[in-house]
Amino acid sequence: MLISIITAVYNNKACIGTCLDSVAAQAYPDIEHIVIDGGSTDGTLDIIKTRGRRISRLVSGPDKGIYDALNKGIGLATGDAIGFLHSDDVYENSLVIGGVASFLKEQKTDSCYGDLLYVSNKSTDKIIRYWRSGPYRAGLFKMGWMPPHPTFFVRREVYEKYGVFNLSLGSAADYELMLRFLEKHRISTGYIPEVLVRMRMGGASNKSVLNRIRANRMDRKAWEINGLKPYPVTLFMKPLRKLGQFVSGYPAPGRREIGYPANAAEALSAAEPVAEYRNDGPERQAKQGGEEKS
Repeated sequence: MLISIITAVYNNKACIGTCLDSVAAQAYPDIEHIVIDGGSTDGTLDIIKTRGRRISRLVSGPDKGIYDALNKGIGLATGDAIGFLHSDDVYENSLVIGGVASFLKEQKTDSCYGDLLYVSNKSTDKIIRYWRSGPYRAGLFKMGWMPPHPTFFVRREVYEKYGVFNLSLGSAADYELMLRFLEKHRISTGYIPEVLVRMRMGGASNKSVLNRIRANRMDRKAWEINGLKPYPVTLFMKPLRKLGQFVSGYPAPGRREIGYPANAAEALSAAEPVAEYRNDGPERQAKQGGEEKS
């Protein structure tokens, strides 16, 4: 099974190297890494050329923001499944992609997702929040639930059938896409009960109260354009669910849950963090229209 990983980047020389290193360190052999650069001028491209050992395709040029870049990547992808790793994020260990591929092959689901750690902008070793996704069931989006988008892997034919990111949704484009796939079209999915990605803190929608209000408005639009009706409290529960992420403990290794393939779980649990990409990195240089770090 070929896994396509798409990375969108723009003027992020501080972090792109660790992102590329984390992909290069994956033990799974069948990876297609597509990097879409928005026309960086800060030296990002030089780092990509020297550290992108597993890059299959590099495209550099102007775009309309991160979701336009990701859509370009989807259009270029040839893998059986597609995932996204943003330029300031890293995989938790060297066996993440192997575990994802094993899950999709054994469970035969349309998609899968896992857990995510929010870490400090200055050090990916400093954990700020732990986003434990939990198993999905139909209707859970109405309770303010969503999976962490960087952990969400989807078979390519799903994008071909149900579409890509809607650029009119701004920072809520990832939320709308997952709502459309899981809640509207009811694609099958599965939960991998392991941390898959470490994400540096940041995100355009959470930088101010005004941005949060705008994001809430776009979340509501996501339901409307899909002909779905949320509960009156749905969009208030979505940000409130974050509170529990600050008190959740980091998961103990070797954790099991029903429905998770044993061999993939063993691979993920046995993996040691890859020291070469667990480096320090300064605050994200966000591009306008950047993904909401929900």
